[in-house]
Amino acid sequence: MSSANTNPRSSSGQVRTSGAPPRVNAPARPTQRPASAGSQQSRPPQRTGLVRPAPKAKARKARLLVSKVDPWSVLKMSFLLSVALGIVTVVASFVIWTVLDLTGIFDGVNELLREIAGSESGGFDLRQFASLPQVLSFATIIAVVNVVLLTALAMLSAVLYNISSTLVGGIGVTLTDD
Repeated sequence: MSSANTNPRSSSGQVRTSGAPPRVNAPARPTQRPASAGSQQSRPPQRTGLVRPAPKAKARKARLLVSKVDPWSVLKMSFLLSVALGIVTVVASFVIWTVLDLTGIFDGVNELLREIAGSESGGFDLRQFASLPQVLSFATIIAVVNVVLLTALAMLSAVLYNISSTLVGGIGVTLTDD
């Protein structure tokens, strides 16, 4: 029997080849063997009743720069918000007119105008001038004009912001994680 080592691996875990230098990129062999299942059973059980809370992490801060606003998304969002505002305008004018009519404000104003004018015969009737269909049609016209104007102004504002942010650099925003 010869005393030469016939194992192709050296004691460092690298494969020996005859005459060639050892491989540099070979993964290192682990120095410890994993514990067997029998040795895990002999360990004493760990306490799980007491758990310490994790330390509170520091608040993170992120500095961002709003350098460009997409005009198309601003147009869509401003259109939807201005339509919602227009609907609110029409509904609010209906509610206000109905409350004024139910509380008798129109009759009180007509009576006050009769006393001021000094004429007992009819004269001016506020309900003929501000009837519900006239008030709602006026509110609808105002709502449509507001939709067009607010959408156009928001789009113009986005374009002007993009132009000015190329000169100045945009608006800096700091976000924190509380």
